[in-house]
Amino acid sequence: MKDRKRYVFDTNVIVSALLFKQSTPGQAFHTALDHGSILISWPTLKELVEVLNRKKFDRYLLQEEKECFLDTLVQETILIEITENVSICRDPKDNKFLELAISGDAACIVSGDNDLLDIGYFRGTPIIKPDKFLVYLIAGTFEQNERY
Repeated sequence: MKDRKRYVFDTNVIVSALLFKQSTPGQAFHTALDHGSILISWPTLKELVEVLNRKKFDRYLLQEEKECFLDTLVQETILIEITENVSICRDPKDNKFLELAISGDAACIVSGDNDLLDIGYFRGTPIIKPDKFLVYLIAGTFEQNERY
């Protein structure tokens, strides 16, 4: 069986994918599930749970929908144990995505967060927006000098 590429999605992209399935983040997330593997860690999952439980999302999702999504996410992703801590991102809360990418040997990090996007590449791993991720899946490669 061919090895599937592994991807890290940050919290804002996952939430956007959940709320707006036909959006670019939604398409990127579901395409990644179809053509590769999405990685999660306990710290990234904890943040996602905290974000989804914010009152502002109650008008969009029932508690049961949130719980069903989280259950499905855990079943369809790969839980990675963090093996290395880093402190490189200007927003320290975003380091967990870099750590997940390193520990899980991710092909890329998909993000809408400028604190991550401004890094560009981390140890050879591109940090890209959802639309660029979809382009990558079609092309099969990243342009090393292109700014994502």
